[in-house]
Amino acid sequence: MMLSEVNANSKNIRISPNKVRRVLNQIRGKSYEESILILKFLPYRACTPIFKVLYSAASNAKNNYGWTKSQLIIKEAYADNGATLKRFRPRAQGRGCPIKKRTCKITISVILSSNFIKK
Repeated sequence: MMLSEVNANSKNIRISPNKVRRVLNQIRGKSYEESILILKFLPYRACTPIFKVLYSAASNAKNNYGWTKSQLIIKEAYADNGATLKRFRPRAQGRGCPIKKRTCKITISVILSSNFIKK
């Protein structure tokens, strides 16, 4: 039995999930090497944690199953809501307004290019 995919995830990243999804949509379905180039040149702050998770998934595939990084394709890439930090900002006349500082969980799955069939 051959393993079909390898996962890597990261939790409690201090970026809103919507901002991370904007970058993940660019790399979903692409090869590992092409995704690295895309992340290198995109101007968003979310690229750094996504790069780390992608690199971790590729390293898991290489070290645990002997797959080469050049043959990997990103099957799934998504960001879910993490814990929300709730803070208050002082406002006029002694009031306080709530502020929600959002966090996210990033999950990336990679597969071998020979197992990949585009839908």
